Amino acid sequence: MTIQRMEHVGIVVDDLAAATVFVVELGLKLQGKGPVEGGWVDRVVGLEGVRAEIAMVETPDGHGRLELTKFHAPSGRGGDRHAPANTPGIRHVTFAVDDIDAVLASLRARGAELVGEVERYEDRYRLCYVGGPEGSIVVLTGGERNFGSHRALTVAEAQSRPRE
Repeated sequence: MTIQRMEHVGIVVDDLAAATVFVVELGLKLQGKGPVEGGWVDRVVGLEGVRAEIAMVETPDGHGRLELTKFHAPSGRGGDRHAPANTPGIRHVTFAVDDIDAVLASLRARGAELVGEVERYEDRYRLCYVGGPEGSIVVLTGGERNFGSHRALTVAEAQSRPRE
């Protein structure tokens, strides 16, 4: 028994249209959208009376997908849309981009804001955290050596990195 692949990550949003525009602006491609409801959904998610709308988007290489979901019913508990990056739970989704400055400029033109600053990690890549839909954090990474072209840091490497 092994995992074959990561299928998708779900993000619950209040404004499905705005969230979809945001991720499409990043370069993801809309695969489809539509209503989801009925007894089967209730049983899968463990809620009663689910009425939702979803938009499925995919990375250009076809290997990563996000499911954006707007629940019309039942109403959910409000979360902290300004939760910092160290809040427990899934806090960010990272995308490798060709031109971090161009993508960031495009997102800023639509009102997105940096969470911190654009930084360079050694000579490997540049990265930044951007406020995404509904308080999520989108990480952009790119540069001469894109994040996806080398292995991620091990815990030991990250811990041994000099602190500034």
